[in-house]
Amino acid sequence: MYNFIQKFHSGWAYLALLVLVIAVVNSFIGMSSKKDFTSKDRKIALFALIAIHTQLLVGFILYFVSPNGLDMIKAVGMGGLTTESRLLALEHPLINIIAIFLITIGWSKHKKLIASESKFKTFSIFYGLGLVLILSRIPWKIWF
Repeated sequence: MYNFIQKFHSGWAYLALLVLVIAVVNSFIGMSSKKDFTSKDRKIALFALIAIHTQLLVGFILYFVSPNGLDMIKAVGMGGLTTESRLLALEHPLINIIAIFLITIGWSKHKKLIASESKFKTFSIFYGLGLVLILSRIPWKIWF
């Protein structure tokens, strides 16, 4: 079961990142070109939100069944973790939870705004920060 969840988490990450990048690029284009915020723009941001939250859910499952999660911390303690194991056991989950929290805030804030430029700006800031945080804590060595 662990192998399937780990492979799914890694595979879904490609899709989730792609949709998130599309949402960020779309928001920057919309903000810079001063175009109207349409239902297409809303759907792109919503698909990114759904993909990222799905990734979070699978990540939570993986964290609790993985030998690289809580079991590793319990076995060696925080001081005994190597750089790579600390990334997997602590930094990757924590930073990604913060990133997804920011993305969720961006989605919630846009619903209260009326002006198209404000909606695009909100997505650019919150989704963009979330994307940067996610990219900063991907375990690149084991992902490829």
